[in-house]
Amino acid sequence: MPLLDQLTQLTALTLVLLIGAAFLAGWVDAVVGGGGLIQLPALLTGLPGDTSTATVLGTNKLASAAGTAVSAATYVRRVMPVAATTIPLVLCALAGSAAGAALASLIPRAWMSPIVLVALIGVGTYTLLRPAMGLVHEPRHRGRSHVLRAGAIGSAVGFYDGILGPGTGSFFIIAMVVVLGYGFLEASVHAKLANLTTNIGALLVFGLQGQVWWILGAVMALANITGGYLGARLALRLGSRFVRVVFLIVIAVLAARLAVDSLALLR
Repeated sequence: MPLLDQLTQLTALTLVLLIGAAFLAGWVDAVVGGGGLIQLPALLTGLPGDTSTATVLGTNKLASAAGTAVSAATYVRRVMPVAATTIPLVLCALAGSAAGAALASLIPRAWMSPIVLVALIGVGTYTLLRPAMGLVHEPRHRGRSHVLRAGAIGSAVGFYDGILGPGTGSFFIIAMVVVLGYGFLEASVHAKLANLTTNIGALLVFGLQGQVWWILGAVMALANITGGYLGARLALRLGSRFVRVVFLIVIAVLAARLAVDSLALLR
C-alpha cells in the first residue's frame, strides 16, 4: 500500500488521538515503562479493522523506538549503566525480541489484551505487597551469577516484547528489581537500554516483512520523543520513590482498561 494512502484511511480526529496517545506513552515509558499499553491499544482502535497484528505492532515499534532512544540518552547522562548488567541484558534482549517478532503473526489480535492483563495483575500485586521493594539500590549478585541472571531477563522479556510488546519496560524494571536487587531508578536506566534494543530488533523484522505504516509511525515518533524526554527528566529529579508510585498507578489504570477490553471480547 502506498505510504500516503495509509493516512487517508484515518480521520483527522483519529490522527490527533493517536498523536496524543504517543506523547502520553512516551512520558509513561520514560518514567516506569509500559507506554506501549497506552500506544498499542490506541493503534488497535485507530487503525482499520483489517490491519494485521504484525502491522499494528510494527507501527507501534517505530514510534516507541524513537521515544525510548531519547529517554535512554537522558538517563545515561545522569546515571551510569553497569556493563555487567547492560551487555548480557541488551544482547539477549535483542535475540529474544527478534525471535518473538518472527512469531508475532501467530498471535490473534483478540488474545493480546487478556494475555497482557494477566501479566499486569501479577506484577502490580507483587509490587504493591512489597512497599520497600526497589526504593534502595542493593545488588544481590556478582560475577557470573549476575551476568547469567541479566541475560535470562533480557531473553525472556525481549521475547515477550517481540511477540506482544505492551508493558515491556515495566517488566524489565520489575525483573531487575526482584531478581537483581536494583532500585527502581537504576533499573529504569538499564530497562531503557534493553527496551531500545528490543524495539529496534523487532522493528527490523517487521520492516523487512513490510508490516509498518512508516509515515504514521514517524509522526507518532515525534510525539513519543517529546513525552519521553520530559518523563525522563522528571524521573531523574524525583527518584525511585516517585517511579514506584507512578509504576503502581500506571499498572492499575492499564489493567482496568485491558479488563474492559477483554470483557468486551467475551460478549
